[in-house]
Amino acid sequence: MRAVVCRELSGPQSLTLEELPEPQPGPGEVAIAVAAAGVNFADTLMVTGKYQEKPPLPFTPGLELAGRVTALGEGVTGVAPGDRVIGLVDRGGFAEVALARAEEVYPIPDAMDFDVAAGFPITYGTAHGGLVWRADLQPGETLLVHGAAGGTGLAGVEVGKALGAEVIATAGGPDKLEIAEAHGADHLIDYRSEDIRERVKALTGGRGAEVVFDPVGGQVFLDSLRAVTWGGRLLVIGFAAGKVPEIPANILLVKNLAVLGLYWGAYRRKAPELLRAQFETLTGWYAEGRLKPRVSHRLDLAEAAQALDLLLTRKATGKVVITTGGA
Repeated sequence: MRAVVCRELSGPQSLTLEELPEPQPGPGEVAIAVAAAGVNFADTLMVTGKYQEKPPLPFTPGLELAGRVTALGEGVTGVAPGDRVIGLVDRGGFAEVALARAEEVYPIPDAMDFDVAAGFPITYGTAHGGLVWRADLQPGETLLVHGAAGGTGLAGVEVGKALGAEVIATAGGPDKLEIAEAHGADHLIDYRSEDIRERVKALTGGRGAEVVFDPVGGQVFLDSLRAVTWGGRLLVIGFAAGKVPEIPANILLVKNLAVLGLYWGAYRRKAPELLRAQFETLTGWYAEGRLKPRVSHRLDLAEAAQALDLLLTRKATGKVVITTGGA
């Protein structure tokens, strides 16, 4: 089978496309013929050795995928060869065949294409987990979403709307803001030319947002501290800006703020039952037309380096997926 291989931690350009033996499922595992794999910012960190989980070299990147089940390992029940599924993996998604633990294989709706399904679990799982499990977003509250045209940010906009919030979206430039608006954002802020705090205050009658969803970090997060209402909640999702902010604790004290971190991947081990229920909710919303994932780029396995560069240069909107031509 074809697979993308990382043999040194020097970034996307070091990735190679190789022919490897097709893996066989062990006890509790499922083999999946991969049709498409989602590309995530975590993949860019993993191939440079900067991710919190460091697989031994060599390895195949790719944390989420979609395709058809081809074989079952010993003891696997509840899934059968031919089933259309999403698979979550620690690595190995950028290949024509991948192995996933049976408990991390989820059915996908008949109406969901493989390329959409491949980029669905991490972004929408993160958005839903952050807004529901951590921030307890309530109907009628105001939600401020940063990086709202990126994969995770756009999912935050849609999930926020599905939960009944009024959504303010920030992004860099009118083209990206137009995408956020098309996916449900009620108000738009161009952080290249507008002051986030002033615009949020104006849009909320001086009150500020109840919840901030921030996959960007850096100065954007610091601006959010002054754009949130008393007793507000700020979700730390990631640091796409490349800088981890230092949080001034005095502002948290004065405004009674809560800063909440979310590493969604940790729930795969800590609380897998939450993920299965979560995917039932999210795929149900998709089937109802309440979620409309955007895939901005589809590239072949041979173009994996370019796919990761699209994230690093912030040229992607919605999701980037790698396709195999199979399944």
